[in-house]
Amino acid sequence: MKIRAYAKVNLALDVVRKREDGYHDLEMIMAPITLHDLIYINVIDEGIEIESNSKIVPTDQRNIMYKVAKLMQERYGLKKGVKIFVYKHIPTQAGLAGGSADGAAVIKAMNKLFHLNLSYEEMAALGKEIGADIPFCIYEKTAFVEGVGEKLHFIEEPFEAYLLLVKPKKGVSTKKAFTTLDLSKVIHQDCRAMKKGIEEKDYQTVIDNLQNTLELPSIKMVPQIKEIKKEMKELGFDGALMSGSGSCVFGITRDQEILNKGYEFFRKRYFFVRKSKILNKEENL
Repeated sequence: MKIRAYAKVNLALDVVRKREDGYHDLEMIMAPITLHDLIYINVIDEGIEIESNSKIVPTDQRNIMYKVAKLMQERYGLKKGVKIFVYKHIPTQAGLAGGSADGAAVIKAMNKLFHLNLSYEEMAALGKEIGADIPFCIYEKTAFVEGVGEKLHFIEEPFEAYLLLVKPKKGVSTKKAFTTLDLSKVIHQDCRAMKKGIEEKDYQTVIDNLQNTLELPSIKMVPQIKEIKKEMKELGFDGALMSGSGSCVFGITRDQEILNKGYEFFRKRYFFVRKSKILNKEENL
């Protein structure tokens, strides 16, 4: 069985507060994008086997796909195993939820392969036990997201935009980005303004409300993030923002010429450069 695992970008990310359990309360606008990993998964007699085209992806119990497969085997008493091959297109430590997307895809694939008949809500709840971004990746729909990432309020209006993704070679550890964030210096914007902009098809309001609290600590670790943003704006992109905890930056435009010009400008200068766009799927949920 073949399944696509779609990446995401954060059009807005506000770290609201640190919680007593050590996690952070967030408010975000998350959107799926067309960049994806390809996952091939088949039923085998026993165990969990993972292979990849990437040499840096762990293929043992550290891998999110392994964790969700193991959880599903135990939870539903599955007697057979799975063999997974993941063809990675989504870079690691980029803020694009590559690992979570792969985990969500495996949940959906195993749901079909083993005829579990789980609903999207049940698959999302299962995924939440492994990673905070997995519920979003189960649905693959633009959403206003709260909590640690588990409270999803879907935005039904499609949002059309091209994205240029540029990632420096050095990634950012999500844990380190959060631990070095000084919340006393953060300027909080209301993500609901962007939600309203998308719902009212007001592109400029979306652009005006691009924001990411985690940019400051991540830029300290990878200064190229700031340089890429500046260059994108000089090239004519309507906005530029780091996604998640970084280090990938996306430029946003509705002009395909600007997208292509940006691609030619960046492609020989940085580790990862891809053209993409917001994914608007007519999904029967």
